[in-house]
Amino acid sequence: MTAAPGVSLIVPTFNEAGNIDELLDVVCAAIPAGWDVEVLFVDDSTDNTPEVIEKAAGRAPVPVAVLHREAPEGGLGGAVVAGIARTGKPWIVVMDADLQHPPHLMPELVRAGEQAAAELVVASRYAAGGSRSGLAGGYRTAVSGASTALTKALFPRLLRGVSDPMSGFFAIRREAVERAVREGEGRQEGGLRPLGYKILLELAVRCRPHGVTEVPYEFGERFAGESKSTVREGLRFLRHLAELRSSDKRARMVAFGLIGVSGFVPNLLALWALTGFTTLHYAVAEVLANQLGVVWNFALLDFLVYRSGKRAHWSGRLAGFAALSNLDLLARIPLMVLFVEWAGMAPAPATLLGLVVVFAARFLLVDTLIYRRRQRKGTAAVRTARNGRTV
Repeated sequence: MTAAPGVSLIVPTFNEAGNIDELLDVVCAAIPAGWDVEVLFVDDSTDNTPEVIEKAAGRAPVPVAVLHREAPEGGLGGAVVAGIARTGKPWIVVMDADLQHPPHLMPELVRAGEQAAAELVVASRYAAGGSRSGLAGGYRTAVSGASTALTKALFPRLLRGVSDPMSGFFAIRREAVERAVREGEGRQEGGLRPLGYKILLELAVRCRPHGVTEVPYEFGERFAGESKSTVREGLRFLRHLAELRSSDKRARMVAFGLIGVSGFVPNLLALWALTGFTTLHYAVAEVLANQLGVVWNFALLDFLVYRSGKRAHWSGRLAGFAALSNLDLLARIPLMVLFVEWAGMAPAPATLLGLVVVFAARFLLVDTLIYRRRQRKGTAAVRTARNGRTV
């Protein structure tokens, strides 16, 4: 490195009072001479952690501040984004406060990024020389391994070169984060929308950093306090994973199509029941059966694909979705006639082409009119003024 780097160390905390003194001692001892380092604790605690941090800051040789959030918007991920907004150094390093992430490796992450000209450096438990021995018990080890495999399978291209996408210990250039925010402004897919505790995944997918490298490390045992890993956080992670995967319009269209195909099952079952056990005309039965498929499709799309894009009350969303879904009954027949009479197509391929055209139009209308996505507060937070750090 030709010059001493500037580093903002962000440490999200929740009831970590027993770890603060040891963490700061190790961090400060590891900072190389001449480095410009600031430490910001973003705290969501319900105990005296903020007071402990303020007391420890008085004896630290580098600037140390605490931002206490009364409302923990976005969980740990939201805390990191809030920390990014309140700091200004070129490198951002994120680590937990429980010392399972070895604080003395903080400079190594930055050095590795500088030497490799990479915008993201991941401290990895799975790289050669790393270890996850600090995970308590076989259950957490299995969950960690399964979560890592699932995440890499869903994002094979964006996570290429990242062996540990679930790591909470990493360094990222501020330029990569701010570029993602700039490019995401005004787009449904853009910006940062943190949720839960796997913030590295959010940054790797949405920021798309130029160049990734890794530093192996041994995941240690917690110094003090209790683990924050719960079933609720696990469900939150799965929800976040689904939102990240559906943030791309092409992925949403695929999910829209697959869910639409699944809607044929309740549609056909209802049609069989109505024609077999009532005296309804088959055309009327089909219209009624189609409504069950519409409700089925809406429920799955609303819950799985568009969790972060909801504006109106669910009844309004359902009414709009049902109206658009039923319009294709009126659109398919004229399209089929047009393709047969004007283009000379046979009825079967004309019907198939009509289905494709109507599907694409319905997806665009639903995606744009019913579920126009809003940027969350976390995106705007990165653009806020960087003053008033201590609360």
